[in-house]
Amino acid sequence: MTIHTINTLLIANRGEIAVRIMNTAQAMGIQCVAVYSEADAEAPFVQLADQAFCIGPAAATDSYLRVDKIMEVARQSGADAIHPGYGFLAENTELARQCQDAGIHFVGPPAEAIASMGSKSAAKELMGNAGVPLVPGYHGDDQSPEVFLAEAKKTGFPLLIKASAGGGGKGMRVVREPAEVKDAVAAAQREAKSSFGDAHLLIERYLENPRHVEVQVMFDQHGNGRYLFDRDCSVQRRHQKIIEEAPAPDIPDHVRREMGEAAVRCGEAIGYVNAGTVEFLYEPGAGFYFMEMNTRLQVEHPVTEMITGLDLVEWQLRVARNEPLPWTQDELHFQGHAMEARIYAEDPDNDFLPVTGTLLSLTEPHGMEGVRVDTGVREGQEISPWYDPMLSKVISYGHTRDEARQRLLDALSHYRAMGVTLNTDYVCRVLQHPEFAAARLTTHFIEQQAETLSTAAFDCQEQQILSWLAWQQASAREQRSAAPSPWTLTDSFRVGGPQVQLCEIRLGGEDLTLHYTLDGPCSARVAFSADSDPVTLRWQPDSQGEGVVVRLNGRSIRLGWASHGERLGVFANASHWEALVNHPEEQSADAAGDGILKAPMHGRITAVTCKVGDRVSAGTALVALEAMKMEHTLNAPADGEIAAIHCVEDDNVNSGQVLIEFTAEDAG
Repeated sequence: MTIHTINTLLIANRGEIAVRIMNTAQAMGIQCVAVYSEADAEAPFVQLADQAFCIGPAAATDSYLRVDKIMEVARQSGADAIHPGYGFLAENTELARQCQDAGIHFVGPPAEAIASMGSKSAAKELMGNAGVPLVPGYHGDDQSPEVFLAEAKKTGFPLLIKASAGGGGKGMRVVREPAEVKDAVAAAQREAKSSFGDAHLLIERYLENPRHVEVQVMFDQHGNGRYLFDRDCSVQRRHQKIIEEAPAPDIPDHVRREMGEAAVRCGEAIGYVNAGTVEFLYEPGAGFYFMEMNTRLQVEHPVTEMITGLDLVEWQLRVARNEPLPWTQDELHFQGHAMEARIYAEDPDNDFLPVTGTLLSLTEPHGMEGVRVDTGVREGQEISPWYDPMLSKVISYGHTRDEARQRLLDALSHYRAMGVTLNTDYVCRVLQHPEFAAARLTTHFIEQQAETLSTAAFDCQEQQILSWLAWQQASAREQRSAAPSPWTLTDSFRVGGPQVQLCEIRLGGEDLTLHYTLDGPCSARVAFSADSDPVTLRWQPDSQGEGVVVRLNGRSIRLGWASHGERLGVFANASHWEALVNHPEEQSADAAGDGILKAPMHGRITAVTCKVGDRVSAGTALVALEAMKMEHTLNAPADGEIAAIHCVEDDNVNSGQVLIEFTAEDAG
């Protein structure tokens, strides 16, 4: 047996999976080559690589999907292996074949194995012959409407019509009665042809409340195949996974073993090599059925790594070097439970639309007990519309499922990004849902619980209050570090006792004036008008030093913040938003101290009611500023004389811009 050497590995992918592969490969002493598009020139995976080559414009069709460019870089860099990651070319037979022809190790299965699983219809026939349970249905070559109708009646309703090629829910229709078959077939064929260039369809019995359970397999080049246990990926929206966990909960031991053995038979039937995943539909009490095989590493592979202690990328590389798997099936075990949340730049409350922007600030929950973060982004990075919006993955481990769930919730409350909307709050809604906590899982979970999952963690008034507190804490910290004088602090000290102050907040297009009284260093009363009953707030420093923990409406909330110019990022548990905050009294106090009146926020000058040389009294109106749909009057903070005016009517001014200089009269 000859063990081959891999000295230089080209990673034909981007983002977090490229970083994850590099971390393992470099730890094994392997040099790593990155390929990147023009849009990814400053991405972390490019910086981490030992060599990096630009392979084209932002569009994936002109860069990451160009097999010819990948192979050219392999030749230039001297790479003796290519790892395709997942997505893009991971299941591309042409890349696998060209690697074989060029004598380059393809870190994945042979091209023939990929091709055999590329068609769902052909795969089902192979699996049926291998004794793997199949969902009742039709996957024949005759695609005429008459045959589909006849086979649909044999299969029984409800049934699922879906594209033989591709995935992601495209070319898929649920049909509940014979009259719907003809139109559903025609629509699915059009969509399949448009999406995959292949209109071939198949029919399956539609399982009303199945679970999506998949089995991780690993095969070496010596005919040895092992299953590394299972994962549950039932919580999905539009057939895209949101939360994955391992092992799949509440699976009887004999079913878990039978499913694993069936997955190994799948690989044996096609001469499989390297890591792969066999996906099943499972209905408790009814059995499990083959769905498809993914001939690559999966996004959710870390949960398997957490419960087995194995590094799957390491074993992919070892298998590619011709090393045999060292364990028998009986020697493989799992311990504990792991969960993974995919962090997407998307707005779950706006139909999960992808979001672009710049990561103005980013804090990820690295270093927390039982938590792993696989990330592909950095602070300051532009999130473009060109690629999948997944930024990173947060994975938790616990001795029990509930411990893993609680740790994931805690970790997500420490994932803080400003500049783009993330799905972290929505993921936490799922994790906290009683049905999820009880492991009552189904692929229809999201749609079944849509109403309860649509409720945001904080209403508008709560967001206003938390925005004020974030601003107050950020201001207090800045002032303590920059000017330790007690006269400049926005704390609770007042001669004669507490005083009501005003604060203006813009949040999501809504404007509000808060009236607040600081009762102490860690308590306040906040009201929405001078006449309304105040809300009492109490807080204390976060034990991890990242903010404060506040009590509001009977809840304990971990609150953090970040600033970027006049924008304030607010992080409350796993929720986040941006606010604009103006504090007229603070502006007035600053002006009295330094003789300069500044714009409290971005806005338009609507009036200048003074001229150079005017003697004014404290409180005299000097400038009117329109901002946040309101007019704000900026007054003289003290008696004095106008020395200079730096604005005129209709000027657009920025926050902090100097408007008036004056000389205050000596109080003595």
